[in-house]
Amino acid sequence: MNQAFDATARGLRTFVSDVVDGFFEITHNGFALVGLAIVFAALALAARPDLRQSGEEQLMGWLQSRKPPPEVSDLQPTAIERTTAASPHVLPKPQAAVAYWLSKKYRVAVEPLSVLVAEAFDLGKRTKLDPTLILAIMAVESSFNPFAQSQVGAQGLMQVMTRVHGEKYEPAGGALTAFDPVTNMRVGVKVLQECIARAGSLEGGLRYYVGAANLSDDGGYAVKVLAEHERLRQVVGGRTPSVITPPSAVTPPAARTNPVPVAAPTKQPKPDLQEAQDAPQERQAAPEAARDSQHLALLSNS
Repeated sequence: MNQAFDATARGLRTFVSDVVDGFFEITHNGFALVGLAIVFAALALAARPDLRQSGEEQLMGWLQSRKPPPEVSDLQPTAIERTTAASPHVLPKPQAAVAYWLSKKYRVAVEPLSVLVAEAFDLGKRTKLDPTLILAIMAVESSFNPFAQSQVGAQGLMQVMTRVHGEKYEPAGGALTAFDPVTNMRVGVKVLQECIARAGSLEGGLRYYVGAANLSDDGGYAVKVLAEHERLRQVVGGRTPSVITPPSAVTPPAARTNPVPVAAPTKQPKPDLQEAQDAPQERQAAPEAARDSQHLALLSNS
């Protein structure tokens, strides 16, 4: 009986030992095969860069396909890249004062004005133009409405004739960037420089800019721009001009053909004294294409 039990135990031990040895043998050979496969794959990829690139593209495509769709909140941060606005607190004190003053006078938010004021001072430094002159032209031309358009097609903050100066917008992406506030400012300053160079003086350049160079009267445009320019210079110097009520932008001569009479209001508000002094006494009508033709003449002689 004991001999039979011992024989059975030895048989079981032999069986288990054979199974274990066989498992390790198979596993060892399997790992060896995997290792060889990896080595051969590495050699193949090293010899064929095109295969490696194709494999990487397929792997990336597979990973991208398994990536969950972005949440709505993930798309929102891109909006800040499209926003023309900044805190006035980051501006130097004189620039911040100008932004606040223009905001109060023209009823425009101070944050976008902060970007425009900073850009005007930067452009002024690069072009040797007074930044308050640039801001004064924007105030008179559009009252800081970046989407303004005149009857003759002048567009944006500085009312640039886009169809005449379209090539100036090409580096920024084309004519539609006329409605980007900063781009319109930069193009408007280039046009202003050309006008001043052609006229030989600031006042003459303003007459060219508005399209009144060949007219006896610019409708008070240059006077109004220079008056606003002086007020802004006072703000930069730490003084506060008394004018608060926003004036309506002067309509350029090119847009004054056949004005429609408007009935006077029953009660006239008392005008600000300084604004009344700046207002032109007479407005002379001009041909519809005055600004267009004079800006084309600038381009042909530049």
